[in-house]
Amino acid sequence: MKKLVAYFSASGTTKKVAERLSKVAKADLFEIKAKQPYSNADLNWMDKNSRTSLEMADKSSRPEIEHKSLNVGDYDVIFLGFPIWWYVAPTIINTFLESYNFAGKTIILFATSGGSGFGNTKKFLQPSAPQATIIEGRLLNGNPSEDTITTWLKNLKV
Repeated sequence: MKKLVAYFSASGTTKKVAERLSKVAKADLFEIKAKQPYSNADLNWMDKNSRTSLEMADKSSRPEIEHKSLNVGDYDVIFLGFPIWWYVAPTIINTFLESYNFAGKTIILFATSGGSGFGNTKKFLQPSAPQATIIEGRLLNGNPSEDTITTWLKNLKV
């Protein structure tokens, strides 16, 4: 079973977790990058006019991603990681899911969050990959140990 860890990380927090997950799961690693990187001002959730506030207020928003060569067909399981923004995945995750064919794939979500859970994340992502099986994985906040990740993977049976 070939595995991929695909992740979006605006500030580096999710990247660290994705790298550790990739190592423990013996999975390839793929970074989802915004074509226009996010600045600190863009990430200011306190500013109703910041880029992320405007994107998250519009559920049809699809921020452009920097396309790299990725053959999704090579993978059986895709771990998809992101920070939780406004109780859901950033809309750039929808862009990623809509950019490739995930039919028949298993997508296991993982996220980092400053305090909220997954909320309606799975519900908002499923229409972007309608023929994939999306599983709400878990929050991997802070600096999860390899043991924590190993236990999670054993429970998932992947």
